[in-house]
Amino acid sequence: MEAQYPAHWEADVVLADGGTAHVRPIKPADADRLRSFYSRLSDESIYFRFFGPRPRLSDKEVERFTNVDYVSRVALIATIGAEMVAVIRYDRTDPGEAEVAFLVEDAHQGRGVASVLLEHLAATARERGIERFVADVLPANMRMMGVLRQAGYTAQSQFADGVVRMTLDLTPTETSAEVMAAREHRAEARSIARLLAPGSVAVVGVSREPRGVGQTVLRNLLAADFTGPVYPVHREVRAVAGVRAYPSVGAIEDDVDLAVVAVPAEGVIDVVKECAEKGVHGLVVVSSGFGEKGEEGRARQDELARIARSYGLRVVGPNCLGIANTDPAVRLNATLAATVPGRGEVGFFSQSGALGTALLQRVAQRGMGISSFVSAGNRADVSGNDLLQYWEEDASTEVILLYLESLGNPRKFTRLARRIARSKPIVVVKSGGTPAGHSAEELGLPDSAISSLFEQAGLIRVDDLIQLFDVGQLLAYQPLPAGPRVALVTNSDALGLLAVHACRAAGLEPRPPVNLGPSAGAAEYGAALAGELAAPDVDAAVAIYTPPIPGDTDAVAAELLRVSEGAGKPVLATFEGHLGMHPALRVGSGATPARGSIPSYAAPEEAVRALAHVVRYARWRAHPAVPPPELEGVDTPRAKALVRETLGAAGEVADVAPGGFAQAGPPVETDAAQLLSCYGLTVWPAEVVHSPDEAAAAAERLGWPAVIKVADPGATRRAGTVRLGLTGPETVRHAYTEFAEQFGPGVELAVQRMAPQPAVPTVVGVVDDAAFGPVVSFGLGEVTARLLLDQGFRLAPLTGEDAAALVRSVRGAPLLFGEYGYPPVAVGALEELLVRVGRLANDLPELARLDLDQVLVGESDVMILGARATLRTPAGPRRDGGPRRLS
Repeated sequence: MEAQYPAHWEADVVLADGGTAHVRPIKPADADRLRSFYSRLSDESIYFRFFGPRPRLSDKEVERFTNVDYVSRVALIATIGAEMVAVIRYDRTDPGEAEVAFLVEDAHQGRGVASVLLEHLAATARERGIERFVADVLPANMRMMGVLRQAGYTAQSQFADGVVRMTLDLTPTETSAEVMAAREHRAEARSIARLLAPGSVAVVGVSREPRGVGQTVLRNLLAADFTGPVYPVHREVRAVAGVRAYPSVGAIEDDVDLAVVAVPAEGVIDVVKECAEKGVHGLVVVSSGFGEKGEEGRARQDELARIARSYGLRVVGPNCLGIANTDPAVRLNATLAATVPGRGEVGFFSQSGALGTALLQRVAQRGMGISSFVSAGNRADVSGNDLLQYWEEDASTEVILLYLESLGNPRKFTRLARRIARSKPIVVVKSGGTPAGHSAEELGLPDSAISSLFEQAGLIRVDDLIQLFDVGQLLAYQPLPAGPRVALVTNSDALGLLAVHACRAAGLEPRPPVNLGPSAGAAEYGAALAGELAAPDVDAAVAIYTPPIPGDTDAVAAELLRVSEGAGKPVLATFEGHLGMHPALRVGSGATPARGSIPSYAAPEEAVRALAHVVRYARWRAHPAVPPPELEGVDTPRAKALVRETLGAAGEVADVAPGGFAQAGPPVETDAAQLLSCYGLTVWPAEVVHSPDEAAAAAERLGWPAVIKVADPGATRRAGTVRLGLTGPETVRHAYTEFAEQFGPGVELAVQRMAPQPAVPTVVGVVDDAAFGPVVSFGLGEVTARLLLDQGFRLAPLTGEDAAALVRSVRGAPLLFGEYGYPPVAVGALEELLVRVGRLANDLPELARLDLDQVLVGESDVMILGARATLRTPAGPRRDGGPRRLS
């Protein structure tokens, strides 16, 4: 029987130049593919690999190289199309050590193939208990030594007998993680750059019908004055829209970088293969009839992505609006939208193709400019994560706007966002649900949790498209505020009062409005705004100009612009009820405004709402990014051993099913107290009892005063399941008898020593979400807080700042800080507990769920009164925890 391997050992990857390849373990059926690969190698490559000439591989060698056990002998290959272009392998020599070697086809050297293969092989080796790679390298083989040294692992070199022996410690390090992240970033950014800045474009599926999809894209490309050649492709006609047409992509004499595909869904796969043979870099598939059409369409969509990636192509779509780039050196409008905004600093991603046209129109109507635009449609390949990588590198993009309907890899999304938002604000509308045609899982977390995780990552999440553009235009043209203090300059008492109420409701601190009266002109507005902006206790200003009779609009606007220039504080306006960039409030003479223009809003409340979002973002950005703190008393190896022991005793291991797909094991309960003790956390001792006398004896052992409670995990959510302050054996026996009568003789009861009072009950939990990974939750333990679902959430691991923000994120947090008659409690100890729980959750991918219910926060310490933990064997590594891959 042929050996099997886990499904996650296969992956689509982006190479250093932006192309793609497929990585998978070698199989016996690859024998001919290996021979063909070897025949294309240069003598030098063969010499470096085998330390001597070897014109061909013998049948015995081919059999040995292609037949591996996927445990002690593993080989991974990279394929592009049907061809194998590289191979890497290890052979175990000792229990924790293996020899490693790789070989890359000469035509593909320098594309980062070896580096990505080494990442994947190191991950498989760690899964098989291998801790070190050893490689013998000829001194002249500088390329191989460079790959090994630059992997980020701890490396040692020793020269003997004409060979350099290199040893790599495969323990992941901060450096190796940074190396992988940097390579992923560069590769994905380049893959999108090749799409958005093509040298030439072919439009496949252009008909003679002027309103047809293909001809619409063609005309929009021509109307935008794309700087490269445009090639219509039609099987029969010789010209379309006055441009010479070609019967196929292959018939085009010159290179084609980008192909826009507008043929019926059934013909798209053939076009993909034709484009691959031509050497096209990327596809924009505007055709519908894929995932949005049910299971058959979904299968067609998956096949589209698989084939395109296997041939090295990135795909936008299908069922999308297209892509646009306003760079004067490109001038690309490969979309179905005739209206594309002018040049600006905003990168805009829309998952919806249907909404895309309307969204672009709204941006243009507001007078905003964009740097580039991508409509991903069904998102078979290119996603918002790819665009984030590109826009981080793109010097012309300063603000990122995202309209998302689903999240393909949320953990990667939040990781990228947390890094990028430090320099470029990201505003996102995340609609509810997952529409047909999209592959994201149904998220197990409530929508409020997603908002919390976005906040942790520095994302500005808004409720609707109007707010998306309201916030976007403020970020694009004005500086960030230093705080929440807002000046209001107005010519209307009523509008000033509305602005004050809006500020307070949004958590801002308004100053008393400066009311200039209905007849105020430019001089009055200029003096008032200058005075407010000069005040040290003002961080931003809102100017409200809505005169009852026509005034000198241009003069007032010019004065507002003059005063705001160089103030270093954001200025917003409600200027005659205009929405967007009012012509009189623009800086610069171009078609779109320049930095320093003052955005206008239809009403003061909308201006204040946008400002509040930006104030919260500026506060997040002002705190430097810090890693999770070092913790004393953490014994991760012991925790991992406990996990293995529990799962092994339960007989739960990840089974490998036919085809190599790993199946996650069912949940298994473990000793939560032991697990928590590995992370310096102690569970308040308790004993389960089965009679009144057992209860009294347990209380004597544990100490007085005692508590007796129902041991059912759900009991903490019900009233009347705890008796507190029991001071003697008879009171314990009496309480036991009452519970037995109330709940029946089979009820399971537990006895504990009563925790010191006063204390605030809280609840801490961990859930390993299918999309986000381990998420830590926190809330108060009182019944009212539970009923109101007053919870906060953060991704593990937690920094000290994350823990502090999590505690303060719940509405009941004031009870922890001495308000409403409660004494202040040990919030610092609670935050440390949250950090430790986050570390535990991040270290142990087998942890499915952890419930600490309740955690009492006293005046000087925290006490965990109850804990339950559930483990399960994961099907594979966390979605953003292994070597880089497309997902």
